[in-house]
Amino acid sequence: MLRVLLVTGEGREAEELRAKLTRAGFECLYLSEGDASFSGGQSPDFALVEINGGSDERNRELFHWLKTEKHLPVIVLLDKSQLENLDSAPPVDDFIIKPLDVTELLLRARRLLPGSKKTGTGGELITRGDLFIDLAACEVTVGGRLVPLTFKEYELLKYLAGNKGRVFTREGLLNKVWGYDYYGGDRTVDVHITRLRSKIEDAGHTFIETVRNIGYRFRDDL
Repeated sequence: MLRVLLVTGEGREAEELRAKLTRAGFECLYLSEGDASFSGGQSPDFALVEINGGSDERNRELFHWLKTEKHLPVIVLLDKSQLENLDSAPPVDDFIIKPLDVTELLLRARRLLPGSKKTGTGGELITRGDLFIDLAACEVTVGGRLVPLTFKEYELLKYLAGNKGRVFTREGLLNKVWGYDYYGGDRTVDVHITRLRSKIEDAGHTFIETVRNIGYRFRDDL
């Protein structure tokens, strides 16, 4: 889970932004009084600064403080109409155009972090509605809640979610997730699907569908 120092204003839009980040599995930290420390006493991994106008000098001082004193990568969130002002702004590491896409934020943030792992395709997050699979950290969150999974449950979920809409037989899942040399029966798949559903699904979340007489698939509409 990445810790983000969120620097934004107040009001409904700011609350929605905080909620969106939390649902995506980010841990949001805030500047404490006097801008000397962070909430929770932990250091963030990077800063996300929302630009909504304001004083250029104030923004310059903020970016200078974040970069030189706190040594944080800084990503700016701004409207497309403000792009032309970036040339005259203090140096930042990256920027994102509103509305915020949490998948884009995660990928951009990971590129800025030391020792960041990258997959061959550059993708590190599978997003399916409120379900997020962080491939670099091997973590799964649903609605912002971290879900503890066994290795096989994680591999099974990752495979299904990575091929959403495609129907797999039990035998096919055994071969792909457990391997061709696995001698367990089809019942193994049913047991793991049941356990997986109990951990990631509830009244408001349904991800895996049973296809009668065939097998399972991950919902195609997420």
